[in-house]
Amino acid sequence: MVLTAFLIGLVLGLVGLFVVTIRGVALWRDGRRTGGAITSELDRFEERAARTELLLADAERASRDLEAATERLRVSRAQLQVLLASLDTAKRRTRWLRVFLPVR
Repeated sequence: MVLTAFLIGLVLGLVGLFVVTIRGVALWRDGRRTGGAITSELDRFEERAARTELLLADAERASRDLEAATERLRVSRAQLQVLLASLDTAKRRTRWLRVFLPVR
């Protein structure tokens, strides 16, 4: 009876050890596969982050260019306003000369 209990315990222990070994190997394979997937996703994330940094740098450069162009436009518009005001002044001063010019 003791020998039977010992043999049953030994068989159950060996079966348990076999099941644990099989599950451990499966877990190791899943971990390796998951690690590869995580590594590839991290690589893709790093590539996207680098691309985003480049796009942000381009956007900042474009923003500075736009600000410079806006400033040039403001200066040109102010010059245009001065020239238009001078033209209006010249027209008012020379309006009386129209009396002497032939009109078609």
